[in-house]
Amino acid sequence: MGAFEYSAVDAAGKTRKGVLEGDTPRQVRQQLREKGLMPLAVNPVAEGRGKSSGRRLGGGRIQASDLAVVTRQLATLVRSGIVLEEALGAVAEQAEKPRLKSVLMAVRSRILEGYAADRALGEFPRVFPELYRATLAAGEQAGHLDVVLERLADYTEARQQLQQKVFLALLYPVLLTVVAFAVISALLVYVVPQVVEVFAHIDQTLPALTVGLIAVSDFLQAHGLVLLLLAVGGFFLARVLLKREQIRRRVHRHLLYLPLLGKFIRTLDAARFARSFSIMIASGVPVLEGLKISSRVVANLTLREALERVRTKVREGASISKAMQAEGYFPPLTIHLIASGEASSNLEQMLDRAAATQERETETVISATMGLFEPLMIVVMGGIILIIVLAILLPIFELNQLVQ
Repeated sequence: MGAFEYSAVDAAGKTRKGVLEGDTPRQVRQQLREKGLMPLAVNPVAEGRGKSSGRRLGGGRIQASDLAVVTRQLATLVRSGIVLEEALGAVAEQAEKPRLKSVLMAVRSRILEGYAADRALGEFPRVFPELYRATLAAGEQAGHLDVVLERLADYTEARQQLQQKVFLALLYPVLLTVVAFAVISALLVYVVPQVVEVFAHIDQTLPALTVGLIAVSDFLQAHGLVLLLLAVGGFFLARVLLKREQIRRRVHRHLLYLPLLGKFIRTLDAARFARSFSIMIASGVPVLEGLKISSRVVANLTLREALERVRTKVREGASISKAMQAEGYFPPLTIHLIASGEASSNLEQMLDRAAATQERETETVISATMGLFEPLMIVVMGGIILIIVLAILLPIFELNQLVQ
């Protein structure tokens, strides 16, 4: 029995879309007619692999929060004794988003056809990451699928929460900066010209600050639109260039050496790696395979390549901690905890502790940065507005002195 996406028209003439299970498209069409629907199209959900499947499901990706919720629901159902394919069906019935429902039904249909869970999930690699699939495969082989799903649920929830914190932390300064520039630009383009127009017919030398303000205002009036177009064009050009791996690798390497941002990137990626590697080890995945898969969750290409070199050294007989220390990129505390885990044969717990420590440090860095950024932006905006006000008031003070 497979899963089929359908498009049909109801009695009121509205188009409905969804997913039904059946042996053949003809059987699914018959089910639709029995429900009073006129079928327009019926296609297998899981036909093909990879990107083609993703396109048929509207892009393939689902939100990290949705994946976390689905994993927690699956873990709860499997823990209660329900087999995986039935759990997938139950979760799919509760799913409100059509794309998520389609993916779950497609995975269920593959498992019913005899596929292993990781191979069924592999139909949608953009939805289920390699770490997710490898961990599930290890749990299925070991007969501890419920335990592995619980760990995956904890992992996906923790990762989603960390991503949300980082996103919200970056959203506020970006919005504040945009609003600040918009306010200042509006003052210079619309307000300042009307105020200083009264000085145009005065036969008096204006202060240098006022002359400079008028020059900046005139320049923005004449070329403001061009500057805005250049900024937007530069943004999209940067996005296009960063899609080239060679340029992205060079940019990522330079980012690591920036004073504050570099430390933040190292800490964040170290937390991602430690958390991922911990769940791989706990699920019974071999160390080398765990290193290979865990390195792919690291966003910075320089750090990812460093972890690939670590894997090579470990395969040659080196310890993980010494190989990471030799690269010179990773936080000393993470390396120390990994070394402790290797020495005590308790690598899983030490990796988990390293991840928790780095995540707390990431939150501390975010909080400290936001605590400094807000007053700094207020001071900068206040300084710019003070300059504008002084540039307007200085000629008025000089006029008052001449009148007296």
